[in-house]
Amino acid sequence: MIFDVADLIRKKVSKKKVHLVYDEEDFYDDGEKIEFLKPITLEGELHLTGDIITLDGKIITEISLPCSRCLVNFSHNIDIQIHEEFSTNLDNKDDEIIFIDSDTIDITNIVRSNIILSLPIKKLCDEDCKGLCQNCGVNLNETSCSCQKDDIDPRFAKLKDLFSAD
Repeated sequence: MIFDVADLIRKKVSKKKVHLVYDEEDFYDDGEKIEFLKPITLEGELHLTGDIITLDGKIITEISLPCSRCLVNFSHNIDIQIHEEFSTNLDNKDDEIIFIDSDTIDITNIVRSNIILSLPIKKLCDEDCKGLCQNCGVNLNETSCSCQKDDIDPRFAKLKDLFSAD
C-alpha cells in the first residue's frame, strides 16, 4: 500500500483524503498464520504540520485466527484507529516519527503491525470454548469423551493424602 505524498511535501496542499481497498497476502506472526477473509479498507486523512505528515485513519478487515483452546479457525473482525507520523527531516529526533526519503509512503508494514497489536492475547472462538481433551485430544465443543477427569498435577499428588479422611 503506497501513498503519493509529493503534493504534501512540496506544501501544495495541507491535507489529503485517503481511501484504499487492498488485498493483503496472508502472513505469519510468531509462527501463527494471519489469513485475510476480506480486503483491508483504509479510510483516513493525511495532514501536513510543519515537516510532519500525520496519517489518521481507520483500518477495517476480517481475518481468520486459530482458537487458543480448540485450534479451530474462526473469523475475527478488525476495526481499529491508527495514528502515524512521517517526516522527511533527518534531524527529527522523535522515535515515534517514521523517516521517509521519497515522495511515497509504503504503509504495508504499518498496517500489519497495527493489526497484530490489535489482536487479543487469548484468541477464542467463543468465550465458553471447552477446548481439547488433555488425554485423547477430542474437541470438547463438538463431542464428549470418556476419559477420566483426574486433573491432579503429579507434583502435588501427595498433598491430596494430607486432606483425606482416615
